[in-house]
Amino acid sequence: MVYSVFLWRKGFRRDDWVVYGILVAGLVLHTVAMVKRGFSLERCPITNLYEATAFIMWTIVAGYLVAGVWQRFRFIGAFASPLLFVLGVFALFPDMDPKLPAGEYEFSGALSSLHKALLLLAFGGFGLSAVGAAMYLTQEHDLKLHRFRAILSKLPPLQRLESAMAKLLWIAFGLLTAGLIASSAYLHQAKQVWFSTDPEMLWTLGVWIFYLVLLIVQARHAQGGKRFAWGTLGSFLFVMLTFWGVYLLSPLHQTPAP
Repeated sequence: MVYSVFLWRKGFRRDDWVVYGILVAGLVLHTVAMVKRGFSLERCPITNLYEATAFIMWTIVAGYLVAGVWQRFRFIGAFASPLLFVLGVFALFPDMDPKLPAGEYEFSGALSSLHKALLLLAFGGFGLSAVGAAMYLTQEHDLKLHRFRAILSKLPPLQRLESAMAKLLWIAFGLLTAGLIASSAYLHQAKQVWFSTDPEMLWTLGVWIFYLVLLIVQARHAQGGKRFAWGTLGSFLFVMLTFWGVYLLSPLHQTPAP
């Protein structure tokens, strides 16, 4: 994140592999930690807010490393690293990773892990689209106020950024839809009902509806460019600011006291 500040100050005029390399190293350590934790739990390591945050971060970095292969999108790391740093610090807050009794970690079926993984992958995709939106707004601002710096900048052109935002949103929306279907199937398996008024399920359904409207409006060209970028960025910030509170309010996702 600190090195990214220097890239911002330089106006992204020089292609730089440093941020890309640092995030590669971070992803390797992150992956090893998640794998070791998964083997220790004998299940997908998504059992509390700490692990959910770690999974979202892993998804964002993995997606960036794929996009960063193309030179024009390598600067995504300079926009993603502050977000990743904040999420990492938040995940380390006390009580985010409570120690549960051994019996609470018994494997409860593939649907339990599948619906969590799909939903968190979707949130990671929304995060990447928000990073693209931040790049779009930065480039648009430079074109308006600093034309010379924008010409020298190696950020992608606005049309390509908008297209990338839309594609990432559609992919993440597909994952979110699959996650909702898996969640409903898991709820039926565990509780013999297909739908519940649990706060987490209602919140996820509301997020699904909001992104559906955003994508439909953008596809019909009723809202594009700067407005679409602000909508993409603002919606992800809303998801990140409310997810943790809704998760804690959800009876279905809280472990009963031993």
